Amino acid sequence: MRIIQGDLDSTEVIALLQEHLDDMRKHSPPGSAHALDLAGLRAVEVTFWAIRDGSALLGCGALKELDKTHGEIKSMRTSKSFLGRGVAKTMLSHIIEVAKSRSYARLSLETGSGPAFEPALVLYEKFGFRYCGPFADYREDPFSRFMTLEL
Repeated sequence: MRIIQGDLDSTEVIALLQEHLDDMRKHSPPGSAHALDLAGLRAVEVTFWAIRDGSALLGCGALKELDKTHGEIKSMRTSKSFLGRGVAKTMLSHIIEVAKSRSYARLSLETGSGPAFEPALVLYEKFGFRYCGPFADYREDPFSRFMTLEL
């Protein structure tokens, strides 16, 4: 597995991100899906990575700088044909290491609630993330779960 910064012009990456947006909207009502679109992922405060094995796209993830000490995980997604192969674990480890190298004190995330989001919640818990209240511009929402990791 190799992690590539950028790659947002790849048709495979664009398709995976669209699948991610569609899935978030399928499992969360309007106003409760907070995944970034392509324009949001191209913002200066966001760093995006794709994970590949050869030419195969395995997944993606992003890190958004909220301020000089706080980052947010965005757009974590594994391609369906590579689920259960450690892709998300590899990407999450990478994002945490980058956050530490930037001297962030905290790394947070928002994800959905309900059965579709359980595998992600279990992964984040294994990495030491703890449930917390809304951060940044988020508000309490029964369809959102907020987690944070002190670095």
